[in-house]
Amino acid sequence: MDRPVVAVVLAGGSGTRLYPASRADRPKQLLSVGDDDRSLLARTLDRVAAADRRVVLTGPDHADRVRDRLADREAVAPADVWVEPAPRDTGPALVYAAARARETFEDPVLCCLPSDHHVSGDFDAVLRRATAAAVETRGLVCVGVEPDRPATGYGYVRPGEAADGYAPVEAFHEKPDADRARELVEAGALWNAGVFAWTPGALLSAAADTPLGPLVRAVDGDGDGDGDGGEGEDGEDDGLAALEAAYGDLDPVSVDYAVLERADDVFVVPADGIEWDDLGTWDALARVLPADADGNVVDGDALTVDAEDTVIAAEGAHVAVVGVEDLVVAAVDDRVLVVPRDETDRVREVVARLREKGQF
Repeated sequence: MDRPVVAVVLAGGSGTRLYPASRADRPKQLLSVGDDDRSLLARTLDRVAAADRRVVLTGPDHADRVRDRLADREAVAPADVWVEPAPRDTGPALVYAAARARETFEDPVLCCLPSDHHVSGDFDAVLRRATAAAVETRGLVCVGVEPDRPATGYGYVRPGEAADGYAPVEAFHEKPDADRARELVEAGALWNAGVFAWTPGALLSAAADTPLGPLVRAVDGDGDGDGDGGEGEDGEDDGLAALEAAYGDLDPVSVDYAVLERADDVFVVPADGIEWDDLGTWDALARVLPADADGNVVDGDALTVDAEDTVIAAEGAHVAVVGVEDLVVAAVDDRVLVVPRDETDRVREVVARLREKGQF
């Protein structure tokens, strides 16, 4: 493929469900989770080393920390750390990235991916298949992972008949309940991995008649995604400045809801040959780290006595548990979280209350 492949790594969130390890000043993507000393962001950048160029898209709150962490990594120059104007979820972020990539690179195809997932296997092959499909179809391509369980914490993609390594998407399904998740798995649906490939023009055109339309019109003028608008009288492209000015007026919205679920030309590439987990909650450690004979998973300094099926994460603290089962115990410095393993999604409630008190 003659077009340059640009990997856009999304590193703007905080990963609130991994509190207390992840906090306002310790975003999830900069943590070392599991048995790898590299941060999740560093692992992601290494994973897309085959791309012609790698950029990191982060938010104003994390920009300095991200630049500091990447200062000793030759793969990403300071100019390749892009800062979105404000945190507005993946929809505005990816429109911003597409507009900026169109101005920065010559005729690129983008592979956009989160910075905080656990992936093993030949991801480079997946990247090549996804970007090739994006060029061939001139559409929007997502990556789907074959489920190994009926998970309720992931979105699903229902593929149509496959040809040439990709399939049209028949439907997207938001995070289902347990019964619906089982039905989707039995029907051959794939997990939506949050990894996408497209050309800048394809995304901007698809976003024009969506809640993201104001951003496309700001950057293009005519709002058709072809890049003809936004040219200032002095010859300087002022489209990005107009986009940034319009950014703050948008409500947060995911690219899945704003664009993919509405677009016509959407395709899915199966992520064959890789293992994937979004490490969204503490119980995910049990899927990526080995357990002891009693089913306990320990990351850090901990002692278990008559404990079963418990996940323990300790950093800057020693944890001892006695006679417990099916818990998550996370201790980081002076903060401790204890929650049943089947209720780890409720950590969001803890974070919401801490934010109200200015303690997150």
